[in-house]
Amino acid sequence: MKVLGIDPGSLVTGYGIIFSEDQTPHYLTHGLIKMRANVSLSDRLGKVFEGVVRIIDEYQPDILAIEKVFFAKNPHSALMLGQARGVALLPGVLKNVRICEYTPLEVKQSIVGYGRATKQQVKEMVMRLLSIREDMTYDASDALAVGICCLQHLQGGLSKRGIT
Repeated sequence: MKVLGIDPGSLVTGYGIIFSEDQTPHYLTHGLIKMRANVSLSDRLGKVFEGVVRIIDEYQPDILAIEKVFFAKNPHSALMLGQARGVALLPGVLKNVRICEYTPLEVKQSIVGYGRATKQQVKEMVMRLLSIREDMTYDASDALAVGICCLQHLQGGLSKRGIT
């Protein structure tokens, strides 16, 4: 089973691809879809959409895993994040890729065992779980964390309520 984890953003969208073999997650790749701040929001959203389409076409994931948005510091940020999340989901829907959604709390509990873990703690645990030695951004590690969380929920018999 191959999972595409996505950490959506209007300036940087992180992604990570993992696969499961013998119920163990294995690292395939990770990266970023970067946009310039001086470009219109609609053009940035288009770039997120096109980037996720390319990733799905290249890696053919079985599942697209993404965080649910439930809190943002201000309404404008929440709206932009929601739009980025929507365009990141759309390629999966159009290409009939199964979608799994998890709250940040679920992801952190799954990866670190503590729902209030820091981004650094999540990143370190992701790198340890996937035996990654090269440093990565928080956007990429968050994307991989969502993918790992998805595999754990599907294979570990944990709650399937995040699956749609």
